[in-house]
Amino acid sequence: MSIIIHKTDISPPARATLIVADLLGLKIETREVNLPTREQFKPDYVAKNPLHTVPLLEDGDFILPESHAIMTYLVSKYGSEQQTLYPKDVRTRAIVDQRLYFDASTLFPRLRAVIYSVVKFRAPGPNEVQIADIVECYEVTEKYLEGKTYIAGEGFTLADISCVATISALDCIVAVDKKYAKLHVWWELLQKETWYQKINEPGLRQFDRFIKQFI
Repeated sequence: MSIIIHKTDISPPARATLIVADLLGLKIETREVNLPTREQFKPDYVAKNPLHTVPLLEDGDFILPESHAIMTYLVSKYGSEQQTLYPKDVRTRAIVDQRLYFDASTLFPRLRAVIYSVVKFRAPGPNEVQIADIVECYEVTEKYLEGKTYIAGEGFTLADISCVATISALDCIVAVDKKYAKLHVWWELLQKETWYQKINEPGLRQFDRFIKQFI
């Protein structure tokens, strides 16, 4: 059976999983989930994913929601030639995990908070607290990049994919100030990659058009 990823390209977490699948050379089937029409709340989808989120992975009879879990699963199962994406060394992997948790617990929730407020509750834009929270994300990312080429060290990992997908979307709401020089150097490095241009850029343009309708 083929690997199925339920997704929408406008979603940074969904794009991150698609990037990983592409880097691993996996043959996958994608199924579009139309969030505005609430397809994610259909009974058959909720039965598979009670959180009604994207992305959602189906690998045969194995079902897994949540992008960070999906990415680490795909590399662990199919990435024998791509172990640098999720290193086996305990300490190195721990840093990668922490950066993934940073995205899951801080970066993406702050993006989602603005999306909910402007789309669901019709706020005219991010409020002062939300703006400050996003700026703090950039400040922390800048700290993580001190003395490093990539966000978890000198090697390119899943953490870079996950974090850049979210940060590039946050930039559509609150532009990343040029004073965050290390963040910009890292981001510009990743923008040169084929996977970024092929998968992240098109979805990011969709997100930018979408969110600018409300802000």
